[in-house]
Amino acid sequence: MRKLFLLLIPSLCMSQTTITNDLFFDGMEREYIVYIPESYDGQKEFPLMFNFHGGAGYASDFIYTNDMRSIADTADFIAVYPQGAINTIEDGGSGTTSWLHKAPTDHDDIYFVEAIIDAMSLEYSIDQSRIYACGYSEGAIISYELGCRLNSKIAAFAAVSGSMLDNYYRDDIYGWGPCTPVHPTGMMLIPGTIDGSPHSLYEGLSYGDMPLYMSANDITNYWSNYNNTDINPVVTDVVNSAPNDGSTVERKLWLNGDNCVSIQELKVINGDHDWPGSFGNMDINATEEIWNFVSQFNLEGQIDCDPLSTDEIKNSIDNKELIQVIDVLGRKVLNHQCNNQILFYIYDDGSVEKIKQ
Repeated sequence: MRKLFLLLIPSLCMSQTTITNDLFFDGMEREYIVYIPESYDGQKEFPLMFNFHGGAGYASDFIYTNDMRSIADTADFIAVYPQGAINTIEDGGSGTTSWLHKAPTDHDDIYFVEAIIDAMSLEYSIDQSRIYACGYSEGAIISYELGCRLNSKIAAFAAVSGSMLDNYYRDDIYGWGPCTPVHPTGMMLIPGTIDGSPHSLYEGLSYGDMPLYMSANDITNYWSNYNNTDINPVVTDVVNSAPNDGSTVERKLWLNGDNCVSIQELKVINGDHDWPGSFGNMDINATEEIWNFVSQFNLEGQIDCDPLSTDEIKNSIDNKELIQVIDVLGRKVLNHQCNNQILFYIYDDGSVEKIKQ
């Protein structure tokens, strides 16, 4: 039986709105850092944004690599930075912090995250329909797992420089069963094409005939198929604003999924095991890109989704009809008169028109 105790310890080395929480879970003392924006007063429900550090990393460092605090101040959400547990040598581990990689022990961080959600919900007014996750490297892997196994609570998620476990790995190694999302789920990935980490290879990884980590293409195929998006993505090149970083970015958008859900890949060409905007590619800021993407969604799909009905589409079959207008981030645009902005006009016959306003 898992036992849960909660102790709040305000951090002395951070601002008054940054708190380090101790959570005794499953026989272990765990920590997570919480950032509460000044706008929080308990009167309005705030979304939660989970941020997972990489293997051998620490939440206290990752909060600077992936700093959501200034965004939280303006966008009104609570940022959470959980701390991975030590994968002990006695249990066959590496002796460093990690997520999920604790076989043959029976620790499962999915339940740790669920316990954090429950604890936060007792302390704060949380929008249960808008809980998001993102992570780097091994933190990306747990973000995928949350999208698969805690999908009933996770509205959308993003993964940077880390892959999704293949079903063979999930079934035969861990016994978790296949990925089983239950609602239309927005998903973003930011992979590097020359990432050399075994669990982050752009082409995926197999050991003999045993598939372990999925390729970027397999990941986008899985989530675009699950969400019933368009088969072919809209592809644009991100402005190469930092030519000296040795990499460029291609934005790929799979649109028109169930309840207006979309899938997005920011493919960092010649990108390594990096967090764009902090180190590696500097054409994009991964932190900003992630919030801009996930914040579009709740557990039902895209917020304020208003797709055309089937009858409306059938009635317009003889005339090409505009379905929706999106910007380069995949966000629905209501005011089409936007100066100096590239917009994509998507029509009911499947055609897409790129227009600079």
